[in-house]
Amino acid sequence: MEVGQMQGRLVDYTKSLFMEGFLDGQFLQLQQLQDESNPDFVVEVVSLFFDDSEKLLNDLTMALDQKNVDFKKVDAHVHQLKGSSSSIGAQRVKNACIAFRNFCEEQNIEACLGCLQQVKQEYYLVKNKLETLFRLERQIVAAGGSIPLMEMGF
Repeated sequence: MEVGQMQGRLVDYTKSLFMEGFLDGQFLQLQQLQDESNPDFVVEVVSLFFDDSEKLLNDLTMALDQKNVDFKKVDAHVHQLKGSSSSIGAQRVKNACIAFRNFCEEQNIEACLGCLQQVKQEYYLVKNKLETLFRLERQIVAAGGSIPLMEMGF
C-alpha cells in the first residue's frame, strides 16, 4: 500500500474513533503537543494511561471483592481513572466512570460490579483502537510518510 493510501486510511480510522465516541477533542489537543523534538509524546502519554488503568482496574476488582466494600476507596480509584481517561480523551471510559461514581455514592454493590464490567469493556475497546491507530502511524512513518494532522471540524 502506498503512503497516500495509508494516510487516507489513518484519517478515516481516526475520524471513526471520534464519530463512535471513543475519543474526544482532548485527544486532538494531546496530539498538538507532539512535535519533532518529542515525536513519541502521544504514544508515551497513552502508554502511561494504559499502565495506570490496568493497575486501577485491578485495584477496583479487589476493592469490590471485599466482604465489606470501602466505597470511599472504590470511588477514589474510579475518580482517578475518570481523570486519566479524560486527560487523554478516552470519552467512553470517562462516561462509564461517571455512572460508576454515582453508584459508589449510593453504595450499590451490584450496580458497582456492573459498572466495573462496563468500564473494563470500554477501556479494552479504546486500548485496542488506540493500539491500531499507533500501528497505522508507525507503518506510515516506516514507509517514509508523515502523519496527517487532524482538525476538529471533520
